[in-house]
Amino acid sequence: MTEKLLTLEEAAELLRRKPRFARRLVSERQIRFVYVGRTPYIPASAIDEYIDDHTVQPVVVRWRGGKAA
Repeated sequence: MTEKLLTLEEAAELLRRKPRFARRLVSERQIRFVYVGRTPYIPASAIDEYIDDHTVQPVVVRWRGGKAA
């Protein structure tokens, strides 16, 4: 089964950004895409991959006992 291909506008909407952002991701090759004719489309799974790759995990800081100066 073929995966759904999103227009740049649809992809930008999913990322809650403007279409210019999606165009920049494509032009800078920061996201997986496919050309159909001259028009670039972004596979739906590429949006999930992009989000996973750019998700920042929380850091747990454990302080050792000591007096502040």
